[in-house]
Amino acid sequence: MIKRTTKINPTWCPGCGNFGIFGALRLALDQLNILPHQLTFVYDIGCSGNMADFSYGYGFHSLHGRALPIAAGIKLANPKLPVIAIIGDGGCFGEGLGHFISLARGNHDIVVFSHDNYLYSLTTGQMSPTTKKGTITASTPNGSVEEAFNPLANAIINHATFVARGFAGNISHLSALIVAAIKHRGFSFIDILQPCVTYNKNMPYDWYRKHIYQLEATDYDPTNKIMALQKSLETDRLPIGIFYEINKPTYHEQVLPASPTTLAEADISHINLPS
Repeated sequence: MIKRTTKINPTWCPGCGNFGIFGALRLALDQLNILPHQLTFVYDIGCSGNMADFSYGYGFHSLHGRALPIAAGIKLANPKLPVIAIIGDGGCFGEGLGHFISLARGNHDIVVFSHDNYLYSLTTGQMSPTTKKGTITASTPNGSVEEAFNPLANAIINHATFVARGFAGNISHLSALIVAAIKHRGFSFIDILQPCVTYNKNMPYDWYRKHIYQLEATDYDPTNKIMALQKSLETDRLPIGIFYEINKPTYHEQVLPASPTTLAEADISHINLPS
């Protein structure tokens, strides 16, 4: 059995959606037979970022909202290496929104998992960019006055080449999406609906199960950008699955010279670095 976890027990709240996401990720990596030394994780700050302590393998724990540019830099240094960014809705669409849009537009060949619980939960449940308008939180006692950010629609209109949504309570379905995202060449984004059992009690697991449906069970074409955008705007029911997927040249394929040697493999013995 491939080692995927450290000796440190997860500190997430009992019932946290992060357990399901972590399980789906490990299942996907087992299915792909990717060994821990054959990929790199970049973790953001937040509950999702605590996975850095529990996941066995190479990883970088970044600043809040800065996981994505670091992931892009690692990929440019070694395009042969799968790079997965683990980030929450606050870091991804708040502090890191500019990075998210820029890397999607450039089709950087990284995988981004947004753990989307509609709150800043690590800091006790303040409003996040994806919090629905009118929601009462620790930072909006009279209800949020802002419209919620739509991760899927913004990924699609900003030219991401793989856009999907999963649910932490459906591990088998989510693991299949993760497999597809890792296999895809280009900017792969999965917005993962993650119940927060401590601070978002209005949206428990049962709420999601009553509101979600799988795109695969409908007559749906994930290569149709207009259809994908229409599906991303649905709010009464929440589709999960692959919204959009096309093939285009990746960022590193367009800017790096064609060479079998990556920057990570380059011989630097002749370079005299100052002490």
